[in-house]
Amino acid sequence: MSSANISSPQLPESEPESEQQQEKHSFLTGKLPGWFLAILLIGGGVIGGGVILWQVFVTGSAQTAESGIEAPPPTSVETTVLASGAGNRQVRLLGQVEAGERATLSPQLDGTVHSVSVREGDRVTPGMTVAVLDDADSRLALAEARARLAQERSNLARLQVGTRPEILAQREAELDAARTRELAAQDNLERISNLTEQGALSQRDLIEASAEASAARSEKYRVEALLAEAQAGATQEETDAQQGLVDAANAAVEQAQLSMQRTEIKAAFSGIVQSREVDPGDYVEVSDSVLTIVSDRTLDIFLELPESLSGQVAPGMSVTLNARALPDWQQATRITAVVPTADTASRRQRVRVSLDDPPPRLVPGMAIQASLTMPIDSVGSFVAPRDALTRRGDEWLLFMIENDRARELEVEIVADLGQEVVIANSELREGQIVVITGGDGLANDAAVQVVN
Repeated sequence: MSSANISSPQLPESEPESEQQQEKHSFLTGKLPGWFLAILLIGGGVIGGGVILWQVFVTGSAQTAESGIEAPPPTSVETTVLASGAGNRQVRLLGQVEAGERATLSPQLDGTVHSVSVREGDRVTPGMTVAVLDDADSRLALAEARARLAQERSNLARLQVGTRPEILAQREAELDAARTRELAAQDNLERISNLTEQGALSQRDLIEASAEASAARSEKYRVEALLAEAQAGATQEETDAQQGLVDAANAAVEQAQLSMQRTEIKAAFSGIVQSREVDPGDYVEVSDSVLTIVSDRTLDIFLELPESLSGQVAPGMSVTLNARALPDWQQATRITAVVPTADTASRRQRVRVSLDDPPPRLVPGMAIQASLTMPIDSVGSFVAPRDALTRRGDEWLLFMIENDRARELEVEIVADLGQEVVIANSELREGQIVVITGGDGLANDAAVQVVN
């Protein structure tokens, strides 16, 4: 079948297209040549082929559009390696300075105060005499004890040396005289006895003569015993007994000397006189307060612990001290001891920090602030810089780097350490790479570039 020739009518010349119309025409035509459009307008015999070519054109145009969209560049981030650890936290404590050594001096015997050589604020040294009691009675007691000791020592020496020769001669002479008197008394008794038998003397005269003879005989026996004792010397028992008397007398002397020494009240250690309670002329008794001395070489600082920390603090823990009265002073030290009981007033446990060389301006009674370093015991916790966390709403997020992409992970803050935080999550592992800078604008699975 032949097609008829149809001539096209003459169309008036159109005005040149505007720039926008040209762009629109170019889009609709897909920038195809004019002969291709003519083919589409001619007969239906070529319509099928035109459809196929149009599909090819459209598909090619879509692919060209997709390839023209560029992916966003990776976000630059700085990272660090996650480290496991419990970390430490700082706990603020309050306390007070107390003297490391404090002594209230009291007399050890009753007496009148003779003199006091120091006043409040004076410095004392160990063994320095700070007050003196009247010692008149003590001096007399010492003199009496020394005299008794001398007597007992003389008696002991006599027993140890034995009887002197002149004493023996005296005893022998006394014995001779006693024997002579005995013979005379015996002769007188015999004479009176004969006269009594003859009736010249009475029976009474005989009795008196007999008594005189018996007395003379007893005197002779006594003198003989003294001579025998002088010749034999002292027994060991007598010597030991006398030695005991000497020891007792010597102890009495030492006691009197001690009483003399105790009239002087001395400082036990180096320090400052805090208070003075007596003046010369005051009568004091044992245990009455005379002076109070505090040490300026060592100070004890007692800090009160919150009830939540009771039983958790141990000697050796680090603590930093400062005082409002000394703004330029700060000292790092360690806890010396933990008082095992709670204070009756505050119901809080206390710890003691000893300072062996405190600053001169730190004195007993001052208030102290302290920062106690407490370890945080949390299983599966990690220490990370604070900058590694990003807050979104009520959540704290941490970004980990895996295959150059950011992985978002919600974490729990166990403790705030200032520049660092202790975090926990079951998916955290030591050695993981986490973002510390650039995480605020990150999203989960975003591409990243590490620029450490």
